Amino acid sequence: MCFSATANFVGSGVLGAVGVVTLTKVKHRRELLFAALPALFAIHQFIEGFVWLGLDGKLSPAVAHDMGAAFMLYAQGLLPFLLPLSVLLFEPDAKSRRSMVPFVALGAGTTLYILWALTAYPLQLYVKANSIVYINQATNNKAVAVLYVIATCGSLFFSKIRMMVIFGAANLAILLVVMEFKRYAFTSLWCAYAAIASVIILGYFWNSSAKRPFAYAEPILTFLEGGRA
Repeated sequence: MCFSATANFVGSGVLGAVGVVTLTKVKHRRELLFAALPALFAIHQFIEGFVWLGLDGKLSPAVAHDMGAAFMLYAQGLLPFLLPLSVLLFEPDAKSRRSMVPFVALGAGTTLYILWALTAYPLQLYVKANSIVYINQATNNKAVAVLYVIATCGSLFFSKIRMMVIFGAANLAILLVVMEFKRYAFTSLWCAYAAIASVIILGYFWNSSAKRPFAYAEPILTFLEGGRA
């Protein structure tokens, strides 16, 4: 995957199918954002297909740049906030949801910084070793990478749901492997992450039907009062 436009479009179709099936297993609105991740990854990969077409000269350079910016917007700009938020909403009780608040706050701060960086600094795109390299000078540093990993993986390890922890471990392992062996193409290689993560998410929703929905109806006042206790 991710080595050509065709690979991205085919991968997008597979992920889209996984996403649709996952969404059919949703039993409560709090589960919706987390269940939507496979579908969002599918759209993400569809967008990168157009980046490849632009870089290959089949579409204009402007298309490659605009689609590349859209790809970066989700991969770097939105995911650090959306992932911990989806976990917070999904948690079974108020106490476990409160433990997710610091990760959501960190994700929000990371997202705001990256969104600023994506608008303030130019995007560079090119192909290296069959992968697309996305470079933004303000986000291409270790401090941002560490905050990004904590925001996207941290909440998963503190979840009360065992499959979330497994998802977090797979997420972290893939991030670390990519950063070690192909750091220059880290953003592009989200496709491999998306494929694996989507299967894990689908597996959880498929196998946990009898256990869900959780006790989501707990009043928000109880959640807030517990946070002050």
